[in-house]
Amino acid sequence: MLIQGGYAIDARTPARGRALTEIGLGTSLFGNLYRETTDEQVGAAADRAWRGGVRYFDTAPHYGLGLAEQRLGSLLRAHPREEYVLSTKVGRILVPTPENARLRDDGGFAVPAAYRREWDFSRDGILRSVDASLARLGLDGVDILYLHDPDEHWDAASTTGIDALIELREQGVVQAIGAGMNQSRMLAEFVRRADVDIVMLAGRYTLLDQSALDDLLPLARERGVSVVAAGVYNSGVLSRPDVSDDAHFDYGAAPREMIEQARRIAAVCRDHGVTLADAAVQFPLRHPAIVSAVLGARDGGQVADGLERYAVHIPEELWFELEDAGLVKPTG
Repeated sequence: MLIQGGYAIDARTPARGRALTEIGLGTSLFGNLYRETTDEQVGAAADRAWRGGVRYFDTAPHYGLGLAEQRLGSLLRAHPREEYVLSTKVGRILVPTPENARLRDDGGFAVPAAYRREWDFSRDGILRSVDASLARLGLDGVDILYLHDPDEHWDAASTTGIDALIELREQGVVQAIGAGMNQSRMLAEFVRRADVDIVMLAGRYTLLDQSALDDLLPLARERGVSVVAAGVYNSGVLSRPDVSDDAHFDYGAAPREMIEQARRIAAVCRDHGVTLADAAVQFPLRHPAIVSAVLGARDGGQVADGLERYAVHIPEELWFELEDAGLVKPTG
């Protein structure tokens, strides 16, 4: 597809549901993750993504206690509904706590603690969560619905949770259903046991961590289930050309061996005229099960950076060299 700004973003069509652009926009930062993001910043991010050809947008009630959904819904109302794909998540009910509105949220977002999150993968909880999300988004349906981080709630998520999602899919409220997690093992169990269409995998198929090759990715390919890759920078260690001593990996300080591994990969990238961050964006898309890489952004500049990294030509020789050196596993 030809788009403004000199970029061309391809789309991949999952077995069920609408085609996703290979780059999607994640909106945790729209919910003031770690620090405040202004309305002007999120507006610029959404605008730059749209002008750059991004047509897949992901959000969740968890992000800023609903703030990300509110902001994204407002921004997307400027565009025809049939021109973009939207996913949100269920599993955390937002319960009003007006008595705590003067306090700050304890979930990592710079917002008032006017709500508290309550885990709920029951049918009633999921239906309530979807209704609330649609109200915040200003829509009558979403395209993809994920069970959000059910790590400690397998029994409920894999029974009443999946059943409720299937019911919503049959009703046409959503087109595709699945789960989104930071681990691959349980996602593989959803693919193996449940009637899911798509899953979101954060951080487990990146330049530094290909553990999803051991379970999820081969199974997803076999079963025709699509995978969306998130967390491609592993919380920051892969986000810059040079890896600093205080780089972060998976929301904490990166271990020394991880930093050294990233630096070895960065050196190979430099030898081929690209950056570590360029390779980090494009690496997940090399696997045939993966349909999109979702990049979070706080402002238009970060969106532009991600689009530029996606557009950079990376020679095949770079990937072969990384595999030959044992720095990444073969796709398989």
